[in-house]
Amino acid sequence: MIEHIYKRVAMSKSLDATYIATCDEEIRQVAEGFGAQVIMTSDIHERASDRVAEAVVYLDADLIVMVQGDEPMTHPDMIDTAVAPFKDDPKLGCVNLVRKIDHEADYLDANTIKVVMNRHNDALYMSRRPIPAMAKTGFANTAAYKQVCIIPFRRSTLYQYTQLTPTPLEQLESIDMLRLLEHGMQVKMVPTEFNTQAVDTPEDLARVEKLMAADPLLSQY
Repeated sequence: MIEHIYKRVAMSKSLDATYIATCDEEIRQVAEGFGAQVIMTSDIHERASDRVAEAVVYLDADLIVMVQGDEPMTHPDMIDTAVAPFKDDPKLGCVNLVRKIDHEADYLDANTIKVVMNRHNDALYMSRRPIPAMAKTGFANTAAYKQVCIIPFRRSTLYQYTQLTPTPLEQLESIDMLRLLEHGMQVKMVPTEFNTQAVDTPEDLARVEKLMAADPLLSQY
């Protein structure tokens, strides 16, 4: 799975380099075995954002794109979409991709991070619970969206993240972005048409295997 993610991310035209950040020696060996560049980090991090912040300390980069290690269906065009808003907004510090939830099962699944936004597509809240409340007329009429874990940070914002005190809702929900939201910071949500599937359970893995079998991107790496 890590190899799929690494190779698909590396195809993005928006990136100068791609690295795997890990504290696990076995992951390092596997990753270097398929040609990945690996940065070893501390094993104390609870949040991926903190791990990535440590990993990029010695890298010369103004924009850092964090891709979670459970997203094997990442498409390189998603990264291009996620970083595009930074070109027009010098004050923008963090972007997440977002997509409408197609299936009620995903809306109810705690492994799917739901997000509600304001009229400017800034995140108001994220939760593993079903939000917003389902419409009385059913799921088909509910405007439910999920976070897609392609997350670019401006370097200054990523380092600021590490200096912020972890927050109650962040810890309760186990969602990185809530630390920024609870401290009153902006998380811009950018829509994507790509329907990815994160792998959190054996059932997810079986679902992804079927989807990837018909994925045209697979033949390009």
